[in-house]
Amino acid sequence: MYFLEFLIKDKKYCKQNEFAFITGSKKKADKLQNLPMTKIIAVGDVTDKEFLDSFFKEKHYDTLLHIAGTRLTPLLSRAAVEHGVKRLILVHTTGIYSKYKRAAQVYVEKEAELRKFIKGKGVTLTILRPTMIYGNLEDKNVSQFIRMVDKLRIFPVVNGARYELQPVHARDLGKAYYSVLLQPEVTANKEYTLSGGEPIMLIDMLKVMGRYLKVKNVFVSIPFWFAYLGACVFYGVSFGKMDYREKVQRLCEPRTFSYEKAAEDFGYSPMSFPEGVKEEIEMYLQQKKTARSSS
Repeated sequence: MYFLEFLIKDKKYCKQNEFAFITGSKKKADKLQNLPMTKIIAVGDVTDKEFLDSFFKEKHYDTLLHIAGTRLTPLLSRAAVEHGVKRLILVHTTGIYSKYKRAAQVYVEKEAELRKFIKGKGVTLTILRPTMIYGNLEDKNVSQFIRMVDKLRIFPVVNGARYELQPVHARDLGKAYYSVLLQPEVTANKEYTLSGGEPIMLIDMLKVMGRYLKVKNVFVSIPFWFAYLGACVFYGVSFGKMDYREKVQRLCEPRTFSYEKAAEDFGYSPMSFPEGVKEEIEMYLQQKKTARSSS
């Protein structure tokens, strides 16, 4: 995780503070063990209130940096504040700005619930809103596009993929999280959009990937209504288990946002998509080469 790379380079800050990590993954916990800092690592079910209560009771913590998604915000934040945490840094999403009410409403409700809970408790709140995140093969967005561009010579796109997006590299986010952590006075009770270097059309993103992969694709445009109908059919036949409706809606929704506020407050300066995706494609090609040699 890029945030930790920036953090451990700050030896003075690491020496002055004690850190605690909550994760539901034993594999991630094993990686955290090697960090050169005083730390506590807890592995458990982060949706289990008893587990969270026992974690926050163990020692006094003054800050919670939550990167596990908006869905877990109410439970984690409530447990933290109930046991004395006075500063919340929450990584949420620009999905809250979606024009589709069903997509945005869940985020609006969870944040409203949190603000109501912390009101009058002397807790400062900073919300960070990344756009589409990319930068490693574990991301759920660009890495999938890379694989599709590499494998599909005829590539279906919705409405010509002529929608401006502003993907943000995980390294830029890591640096932003670190900067916010170190500047509590500047960032208290503020919200920041963390977008990529500049807007780029989805079709141009796909073409950039194709150039780096050295493949040629024929892009075939299909209408939005047809793609959304397909998502609804999948939802129905899977009895609600495969819900791509919001993904189709948001894929066809322009998502460009200014990061001016973050630039002013903590020097946020993200890289462009063509610059950032090159490294991810190199990772993909290396992974592909390794898989071939081992088969």
